[in-house]
Amino acid sequence: MTPAGGDPPEAPAFVLGLGLGGFIDGIVLHQVLQWHHLLSDTGDHPMDTVTGLEANTLADGIFHLATWILVAAGVALTIRAWQRRELAPPWRTHLGLMLAGWGVFNVVEGVVDHQLLGIHHVRDDLGGPLGWDLAFLAFGALLVVVGAALVRSAPAPVRYR
Repeated sequence: MTPAGGDPPEAPAFVLGLGLGGFIDGIVLHQVLQWHHLLSDTGDHPMDTVTGLEANTLADGIFHLATWILVAAGVALTIRAWQRRELAPPWRTHLGLMLAGWGVFNVVEGVVDHQLLGIHHVRDDLGGPLGWDLAFLAFGALLVVVGAALVRSAPAPVRYR
């Protein structure tokens, strides 16, 4: 039961979305496709040298650890809500918040790492990465919009007396 008729908790799903979005970025773009690594555009850590790959692998590992901590925090928030007997949000709300969290991760990571710090781009293996970076930001914004639409379209939670 949700205390004092309040709304179901939203933070767990959003934090899970942040962490899972980071995992998708790190696993798919860094490891599977190998388009970039965390430090691949700094000039000091090229992807085509052993020393550069070692530095990038360490940085990627720290990045993965941070995203794992976000997922663990989302799980802890979920468990804590269950312990307080709070109702889970409707599935549309839960999925929408996770998508919004993923989108916020992409937008923040894209603006900070790709544009402001310039430590890597979506495609460091190609010349002229700006188009890929802008597409990454657009995809993140789309995830936020779709997530928000799902949250708005969700049915009101059922209240029990």
